[in-house]
Amino acid sequence: MQKRTISRAWHLGRLRVYMEATNIIRDAVSRVTALRQSATDKPELAQAISEVKRLQARRFAGTYVDLLRTEQYQPAALFFLEELYSEKDYTLRDAQFARIASGLERLFPQQVVQTAVSMARLHHLTEELDLAMALCWLNHGELGEVARYVAAWRSVGRRADRDIQLATVLEVGQELDRLTRTPGLRMMLKMMRGPARMMGLSALQQFLESGFDTFAAMGRKGEGASYFLDTVRQREAGLIERLFQASAVACETEITRILGQAL
Repeated sequence: MQKRTISRAWHLGRLRVYMEATNIIRDAVSRVTALRQSATDKPELAQAISEVKRLQARRFAGTYVDLLRTEQYQPAALFFLEELYSEKDYTLRDAQFARIASGLERLFPQQVVQTAVSMARLHHLTEELDLAMALCWLNHGELGEVARYVAAWRSVGRRADRDIQLATVLEVGQELDRLTRTPGLRMMLKMMRGPARMMGLSALQQFLESGFDTFAAMGRKGEGASYFLDTVRQREAGLIERLFQASAVACETEITRILGQAL
Protein backbone atom coordinates (compact mmCIF):
# COMPACT_ATOMS: atom_id res chain seq x y z
CA MET A 1 0.00 0.00 0.00
CA GLN A 2 2.79 2.37 0.98
CA LYS A 3 4.62 1.60 -2.28
CA ARG A 4 1.50 2.38 -4.31
CA THR A 5 1.10 5.69 -2.43
CA ILE A 6 4.71 6.67 -3.09
CA SER A 7 4.41 5.67 -6.74
CA ARG A 8 1.21 7.71 -7.18
CA ALA A 9 2.79 10.76 -5.51
CA TRP A 10 5.84 10.44 -7.78
CA HIS A 11 3.69 10.27 -10.92
CA LEU A 12 1.57 13.24 -9.78
CA GLY A 13 4.71 15.26 -9.12
CA ARG A 14 6.06 14.36 -12.54
CA LEU A 15 2.76 15.32 -14.16
CA ARG A 16 2.87 18.73 -12.47
CA VAL A 17 6.36 19.31 -13.90
CA TYR A 18 5.16 18.49 -17.41
CA MET A 19 2.06 20.67 -17.06
CA GLU A 20 4.20 23.60 -15.95
CA ALA A 21 6.56 22.99 -18.88
CA THR A 22 3.59 22.84 -21.25
CA ASN A 23 2.27 26.20 -20.02
CA ILE A 24 5.68 27.88 -20.22
CA ILE A 25 6.35 26.66 -23.76
CA ARG A 26 2.91 27.53 -25.07
CA ASP A 27 3.00 30.99 -23.49
CA ALA A 28 6.48 31.72 -24.89
CA VAL A 29 5.56 30.55 -28.39
CA SER A 30 2.33 32.57 -28.28
CA ARG A 31 4.23 35.71 -27.29
CA VAL A 32 6.84 35.19 -30.02
CA THR A 33 4.06 34.76 -32.59
CA ALA A 34 2.48 38.02 -31.46
CA LEU A 35 5.83 39.84 -31.63
CA ARG A 36 6.45 38.56 -35.13
CA GLN A 37 2.97 39.55 -36.26
CA SER A 38 3.51 43.10 -35.02
CA ALA A 39 6.59 43.29 -37.25
CA THR A 40 4.98 41.57 -40.23
CA ASP A 41 2.32 44.27 -40.31
CA LYS A 42 5.06 46.92 -40.68
CA PRO A 43 7.55 46.12 -43.49
CA GLU A 44 9.98 48.83 -42.38
CA LEU A 45 10.12 47.35 -38.88
CA ALA A 46 10.52 43.82 -40.26
CA GLN A 47 13.49 45.02 -42.32
CA ALA A 48 15.03 46.70 -39.26
CA ILE A 49 14.72 43.46 -37.25
CA SER A 50 16.44 41.58 -40.06
CA GLU A 51 19.28 44.12 -40.17
CA VAL A 52 19.78 43.94 -36.40
CA LYS A 53 19.83 40.14 -36.45
CA ARG A 54 22.30 40.04 -39.35
CA LEU A 55 24.68 42.40 -37.58
CA GLN A 56 24.44 40.37 -34.38
CA ALA A 57 25.22 37.16 -36.28
CA ARG A 58 28.28 38.81 -37.85
CA ARG A 59 29.32 40.06 -34.43
CA PHE A 60 29.09 36.53 -33.00
CA ALA A 61 31.13 35.15 -35.92
CA GLY A 62 33.79 37.78 -35.28
CA THR A 63 33.87 37.27 -31.52
CA TYR A 64 34.43 33.53 -31.91
CA VAL A 65 36.52 33.49 -35.07
CA ASP A 66 39.25 31.56 -33.21
CA LEU A 67 36.80 28.80 -32.18
CA LEU A 68 35.28 28.69 -35.66
CA ARG A 69 38.73 27.90 -37.02
CA THR A 70 39.28 24.88 -34.77
CA GLU A 71 38.16 21.35 -35.53
CA GLN A 72 36.98 20.76 -31.96
CA TYR A 73 34.93 23.89 -31.34
CA GLN A 74 33.74 24.88 -34.82
CA PRO A 75 30.61 22.65 -34.70
CA ALA A 76 29.54 24.09 -31.31
CA ALA A 77 30.19 27.69 -32.42
CA LEU A 78 28.23 27.09 -35.63
CA PHE A 79 25.41 25.46 -33.66
CA PHE A 80 25.13 28.53 -31.39
CA LEU A 81 25.40 30.87 -34.39
CA GLU A 82 22.74 29.08 -36.43
CA GLU A 83 20.33 28.10 -33.65
CA LEU A 84 20.61 30.99 -31.19
CA TYR A 85 22.16 34.05 -32.87
CA SER A 86 21.15 33.99 -36.53
CA GLU A 87 18.29 35.65 -38.43
CA LYS A 88 17.03 32.16 -39.31
CA ASP A 89 13.25 31.79 -39.43
CA TYR A 90 12.27 29.60 -36.48
CA THR A 91 8.54 29.63 -37.27
CA LEU A 92 8.43 25.92 -38.10
CA ARG A 93 10.32 24.90 -34.97
CA ASP A 94 8.20 27.21 -32.82
CA ALA A 95 5.02 25.64 -34.17
CA GLN A 96 6.42 22.21 -33.37
CA PHE A 97 7.38 23.35 -29.86
CA ALA A 98 3.81 24.49 -29.28
CA ARG A 99 2.39 21.28 -30.73
CA ILE A 100 4.65 19.06 -28.66
CA ALA A 101 4.09 20.97 -25.42
CA SER A 102 1.13 18.89 -24.27
CA GLY A 103 2.77 15.64 -25.35
CA LEU A 104 6.25 16.06 -23.89
CA GLU A 105 5.90 13.06 -21.60
CA ARG A 106 4.58 10.79 -24.36
CA LEU A 107 6.92 11.78 -27.15
CA PHE A 108 10.26 12.84 -25.71
CA PRO A 109 12.43 11.64 -22.80
CA GLN A 110 12.08 13.48 -19.52
CA GLN A 111 15.63 14.82 -19.82
CA VAL A 112 14.61 16.86 -22.87
CA VAL A 113 11.84 18.79 -21.11
CA GLN A 114 14.03 21.36 -19.35
CA THR A 115 15.99 21.99 -22.53
CA ALA A 116 12.74 22.67 -24.40
CA VAL A 117 11.58 25.05 -21.65
CA SER A 118 14.90 26.93 -21.65
CA MET A 119 14.85 27.24 -25.45
CA ALA A 120 11.29 28.60 -25.39
CA ARG A 121 12.18 31.19 -22.74
CA LEU A 122 15.34 32.21 -24.56
CA HIS A 123 13.59 32.55 -27.89
CA HIS A 124 10.87 34.77 -26.42
CA LEU A 125 13.32 37.08 -24.65
CA THR A 126 15.59 37.29 -27.72
CA GLU A 127 12.70 38.19 -30.03
CA GLU A 128 11.50 40.81 -27.55
CA LEU A 129 14.93 42.43 -27.28
CA ASP A 130 15.49 42.31 -31.05
CA LEU A 131 12.13 44.03 -31.64
CA ALA A 132 13.05 46.73 -29.12
CA MET A 133 16.43 47.13 -30.84
CA ALA A 134 14.75 47.41 -34.23
CA LEU A 135 12.42 50.18 -33.04
CA CYS A 136 15.41 52.18 -31.78
CA TRP A 137 17.38 51.27 -34.93
CA LEU A 138 14.74 53.09 -36.97
CA ASN A 139 15.13 56.16 -34.77
CA HIS A 140 18.88 56.39 -35.51
CA GLY A 141 18.79 56.07 -39.30
CA GLU A 142 21.18 58.99 -39.74
CA LEU A 143 24.06 57.03 -38.15
CA GLY A 144 26.42 54.49 -39.67
CA GLU A 145 25.75 50.80 -39.06
CA VAL A 146 27.95 50.32 -35.98
CA ALA A 147 27.11 53.67 -34.36
CA ARG A 148 23.45 52.92 -35.02
CA TYR A 149 23.72 49.56 -33.29
CA VAL A 150 25.46 50.99 -30.23
CA ALA A 151 22.91 53.82 -30.00
CA ALA A 152 20.02 51.35 -30.27
CA TRP A 153 21.54 49.07 -27.62
CA ARG A 154 21.88 51.95 -25.17
CA SER A 155 18.43 53.31 -25.94
CA VAL A 156 16.87 49.92 -25.19
CA GLY A 157 18.87 49.45 -21.98
CA ARG A 158 17.37 46.53 -20.01
CA ARG A 159 20.67 45.39 -18.52
CA ALA A 160 18.96 42.76 -16.34
CA ASP A 161 17.33 41.18 -19.40
CA ARG A 162 20.65 41.09 -21.26
CA ASP A 163 22.18 39.24 -18.32
CA ILE A 164 19.22 36.83 -18.22
CA GLN A 165 19.54 36.26 -21.97
CA LEU A 166 23.20 35.28 -21.60
CA ALA A 167 22.47 33.09 -18.57
CA THR A 168 19.77 31.26 -20.51
CA VAL A 169 22.04 30.73 -23.53
CA LEU A 170 24.57 29.13 -21.19
CA GLU A 171 21.80 27.12 -19.53
CA VAL A 172 20.78 25.64 -22.88
CA GLY A 173 24.41 24.71 -23.54
CA GLN A 174 24.81 23.14 -20.10
CA GLU A 175 21.61 21.14 -20.54
CA LEU A 176 22.70 19.85 -23.93
CA ASP A 177 26.02 18.87 -22.40
CA ARG A 178 24.22 17.01 -19.59
CA LEU A 179 22.07 15.18 -22.12
CA THR A 180 25.22 13.71 -23.69
CA ARG A 181 25.96 11.97 -20.39
CA THR A 182 22.51 10.35 -20.14
CA PRO A 183 22.88 6.61 -20.86
CA GLY A 184 20.90 5.45 -23.88
CA LEU A 185 19.54 8.88 -24.80
CA ARG A 186 21.30 9.07 -28.18
CA MET A 187 19.81 5.74 -29.19
CA MET A 188 16.42 6.89 -27.92
CA LEU A 189 16.62 10.06 -30.04
CA LYS A 190 17.55 7.97 -33.08
CA MET A 191 14.57 5.67 -32.51
CA MET A 192 12.29 8.70 -32.35
CA ARG A 193 13.11 9.89 -35.90
CA GLY A 194 10.26 7.95 -37.48
CA PRO A 195 7.57 8.95 -34.96
CA ALA A 196 8.78 12.57 -35.00
CA ARG A 197 8.60 12.68 -38.80
CA MET A 198 5.11 11.14 -38.82
CA MET A 199 3.91 13.73 -36.29
CA GLY A 200 5.43 16.67 -38.18
CA LEU A 201 8.16 17.29 -35.58
CA SER A 202 11.22 16.86 -37.79
CA ALA A 203 12.63 20.37 -37.17
CA LEU A 204 12.55 19.90 -33.40
CA GLN A 205 14.01 16.40 -33.73
CA GLN A 206 16.83 17.75 -35.89
CA PHE A 207 17.62 20.48 -33.35
CA LEU A 208 17.83 17.94 -30.51
CA GLU A 209 20.01 15.50 -32.45
CA SER A 210 22.30 18.25 -33.74
CA GLY A 211 22.75 19.74 -30.26
CA PHE A 212 23.36 16.32 -28.72
CA ASP A 213 25.94 15.29 -31.32
CA THR A 214 27.70 18.66 -31.24
CA PHE A 215 28.21 18.61 -27.48
CA ALA A 216 28.99 14.90 -27.35
CA ALA A 217 31.80 15.29 -29.89
CA MET A 218 33.19 18.42 -28.23
CA GLY A 219 33.20 16.81 -24.80
CA ARG A 220 35.50 13.96 -25.81
CA LYS A 221 38.60 16.15 -26.09
CA GLY A 222 40.39 18.24 -23.48
CA GLU A 223 38.16 20.57 -21.47
CA GLY A 224 35.41 20.21 -24.07
CA ALA A 225 32.06 21.86 -23.37
CA SER A 226 33.26 23.51 -20.15
CA TYR A 227 35.92 25.49 -22.02
CA PHE A 228 33.50 26.44 -24.79
CA LEU A 229 30.75 27.63 -22.44
CA ASP A 230 33.22 29.46 -20.18
CA THR A 231 34.59 31.25 -23.25
CA VAL A 232 31.10 32.29 -24.30
CA ARG A 233 30.33 33.47 -20.76
CA GLN A 234 33.47 35.59 -20.48
CA ARG A 235 33.32 37.17 -23.92
CA GLU A 236 29.60 37.91 -23.93
CA ALA A 237 29.60 39.26 -20.37
CA GLY A 238 32.59 41.44 -21.22
CA LEU A 239 30.90 42.85 -24.30
CA ILE A 240 27.65 43.51 -22.42
CA GLU A 241 29.62 45.37 -19.75
CA ARG A 242 31.40 47.53 -22.33
CA LEU A 243 28.24 48.34 -24.26
CA PHE A 244 26.63 49.62 -21.08
CA GLN A 245 29.61 51.26 -19.37
CA ALA A 246 32.25 52.31 -21.92
CA SER A 247 32.04 55.45 -24.05
CA ALA A 248 30.09 55.26 -27.30
CA VAL A 249 33.30 55.80 -29.30
CA ALA A 250 35.06 52.94 -27.47
CA CYS A 251 32.08 50.65 -28.11
CA GLU A 252 31.95 51.54 -31.80
CA THR A 253 35.69 50.89 -32.14
CA GLU A 254 35.33 47.49 -30.46
CA ILE A 255 32.31 46.41 -32.53
CA THR A 256 34.05 47.53 -35.74
CA ARG A 257 37.12 45.48 -34.81
CA ILE A 258 35.00 42.41 -34.08
CA LEU A 259 33.03 42.69 -37.31
CA GLY A 260 36.31 42.97 -39.21
CA GLN A 261 37.32 39.55 -37.86
CA ALA A 262 34.15 37.78 -39.01
CA LEU A 263 34.77 34.96 -41.48
